[in-house]
Amino acid sequence: MHCPFCRHPDSRVIDSRTSDDGLSIRRRRQCPECGRRFSTTETSSLNVIKRSGVVESFSRDKVVAGVRKACQGRPVTDSDLAVLAQRVEEAIRQTGTSQIEANDIGLAILTPLRELDEVAYLRFASVYQAFDSLEDFEESIAALRDEHAELAAPSSEEADQ
Repeated sequence: MHCPFCRHPDSRVIDSRTSDDGLSIRRRRQCPECGRRFSTTETSSLNVIKRSGVVESFSRDKVVAGVRKACQGRPVTDSDLAVLAQRVEEAIRQTGTSQIEANDIGLAILTPLRELDEVAYLRFASVYQAFDSLEDFEESIAALRDEHAELAAPSSEEADQ
């Protein structure tokens, strides 16, 4: 790490701390040449491979922008979208890969979006799961209804009591 003051090519780490979000490390460094101290923030890179083959850095803002279209006219706030984007990034980082395909990001959005708003989920899923017909929508809606029925029905243990 070059010293930002004297451009010496080396520095010594004095202190390291995980940032509040847990996704980066803040390091306090000291230059052995001029003795001045400075801070750095280190994050692991996460790259997206687009359909065209172009590779770019992951952006929560792009996740929010894509989901915002599906949420148009729905009772979803900007903070809800920010939390969703954070959940998606955390899920992707947990895979341990440094590169992910754009389509996989779309698929990673589906679960948290379904929990946030089912109508927005259907809109988004119709694009990322390439719905071709009304039957595709009907199958997705039927799956959501079945899920609701399972959650609403008391378990056998609760029914026995």
